[in-house]
Amino acid sequence: MDLKGMIRHVRDFPRPGIDFLDITPVLLDGEAFRYVTDSFVKELRGVEFDIVASLEARGFILGASVAYALNKGFVPIRKKNKLPWKTVSVSYELEYGSDVFEMHADSVKPGQKIVIIDDLLATGGTLEASVKLIETLGGEVVGSVFFIELEDLRGREKFSGANFDIFSLIKS
Repeated sequence: MDLKGMIRHVRDFPRPGIDFLDITPVLLDGEAFRYVTDSFVKELRGVEFDIVASLEARGFILGASVAYALNKGFVPIRKKNKLPWKTVSVSYELEYGSDVFEMHADSVKPGQKIVIIDDLLATGGTLEASVKLIETLGGEVVGSVFFIELEDLRGREKFSGANFDIFSLIKS
């Protein structure tokens, strides 16, 4: 399946100089969406974990579909001030700025094993922030799965010594 050909490039979004990779056309195609979900599920077969954690916003779509398929719980990692209850937070750097992620303080229990799912691995800033949030609550990241990896930005390199694997369906 030509998933790369389905990704829409939106130039200068959200800021000038950024080439935003829009996965909406993949999500609109039932066969393509199923293929992505099934590919993630296949990659996670044999990985022992309790919960899928995903990042706002496109990561929610992918992570929730995988959590459902594998009968796992789902934890949303959101931008600051979007969650209604007590949270833990961490700031992180993007390729075009900085932001803050939060999780509910009771979303991960000590000792739980977590898989992080997101749409894009770029500089590794959002993955790094997610790992920090999960570890702050006593969880252990045991895997991470991405739809797209921008290899030129070398985000994977931040995790060369990590105790979890990184899988990317598409490398660009």
